[in-house]
Amino acid sequence: MSSSPAASAAVAAAAAKAIVSVEYAKSGRSTCKGCSAGISAGALRLGASAHDPRGFNSTKWYHAACFPASSHPLGPVEKVKGFDTIKDEDRNELRELEKNHKRDQTATGPIEEPIPKKVKANLSSPAEGVAKNAIISAEYAKSGCSRCKGCSENIASGALRVGASVHDPRGFDSIKWFHVACFPASMYPVSSVENIKGFDSIENQDRDKLQELEENHKGDVNEVDQLNEPNLKKEVVHSMENSKGTENNLEVKMLSGDKRAGPVISFLVSDIKKNYKDATLPPHWKVFRTVIFREQDDGLQSSAKIAAFDFDGCLAKTSVRSVGADKWSLQHKSIPEKLQRLYNDGYKLVIFTNESNIERWKNKRQQAVDSKVGRLDNFIKLLKVPIQVFIACGLGKGKDTPDDQFRKPNTGMWWLMIEHFNSGVAVNMDQSFYVGDAAGRENDHSDADIEFAKAIGLKFHVPEEYFDS
Repeated sequence: MSSSPAASAAVAAAAAKAIVSVEYAKSGRSTCKGCSAGISAGALRLGASAHDPRGFNSTKWYHAACFPASSHPLGPVEKVKGFDTIKDEDRNELRELEKNHKRDQTATGPIEEPIPKKVKANLSSPAEGVAKNAIISAEYAKSGCSRCKGCSENIASGALRVGASVHDPRGFDSIKWFHVACFPASMYPVSSVENIKGFDSIENQDRDKLQELEENHKGDVNEVDQLNEPNLKKEVVHSMENSKGTENNLEVKMLSGDKRAGPVISFLVSDIKKNYKDATLPPHWKVFRTVIFREQDDGLQSSAKIAAFDFDGCLAKTSVRSVGADKWSLQHKSIPEKLQRLYNDGYKLVIFTNESNIERWKNKRQQAVDSKVGRLDNFIKLLKVPIQVFIACGLGKGKDTPDDQFRKPNTGMWWLMIEHFNSGVAVNMDQSFYVGDAAGRENDHSDADIEFAKAIGLKFHVPEEYFDS
């Protein structure tokens, strides 16, 4: 579906204001916005930096080959910020990129939506005559060196992987490997799993996984298209496939660089829903089990430094007797300045908040959802900095109710963020912290926040101590 002239003009105007820069990646944490693959430390990368209306600058990084020069013109490349700091051979690469873009425009006219030269497998329609002719194979990874083209994470040695092999026009065969859960069956249709190369060598329990891929991919494709799969793939890092598995998809693991253990939470894109039971969410909010989360804004970066906060009674002054998106105020006047400073210092801002009314108010669930997510949206809009948000809607342990693993003081929300929403970046516990008002003091409603921090091993602050100091 083509965009309207007005929309195209708006996109062109925004692109024209972007500042294009070039540099060598300082680390391996950035992700190319063109192909969704990681940009290696020291690799040449091009950035398009624009001012977000919410008040912060956002830079989108690309491999040189993936840079959308049609929407962010390079010419003349000598004026690209940082051009003087790169090597001669890399300067020549940019000149060639500029030259090719000019030639493409002359031959075909302006390209409204450029296709990067390195195209990462996604759930878009298959290219005519390419994806349809792909040879699909399955095997156990011979080493841990291959990288999943869906989530950009390494595929563990011995893990089941699915490959799509196509003949490259340059004369060689190219194969793309995926975790089973990441395989884009809409792009590489699986008509029958028995026809998958290597199927006979796969163990029975793993054949079942492939069988489910065949049976479910049509329904999954429709749902994933509606859930904005490309955006989710950029912010979600899938846990490694483990053919043995454990009860409830949980097992104990050790985080890299940290001695603390936490649960491994199985996370598939097909687990993501648009609604919380019978309540509809705004398009930028999604549901995973009993957690409602906010989709990642462009300016939100993964980081080893996490600044985490409770919401009600910590960042926002609210009342259980008042319902509505506008029924709140800042808990402390210094909050905007403090959070903006943390963001500028490289911290990732995260909110972990409980809201059992969303589960409990069966007849008024939509009202409870609208009130909670509306307050959070308005709070983020006021602050003008990107924040990641997780809302635990499950109930605490009751007579006939099991304790929800994501509800504070349980630590499920933290591990969900660490494992699947931080691009695999290990957290520096010495530099990270959590702020909450439920500290078990005489007038506090509970000790959920301090126990949450204690269970994780995070430094803990009460709001008046942190924001008034």
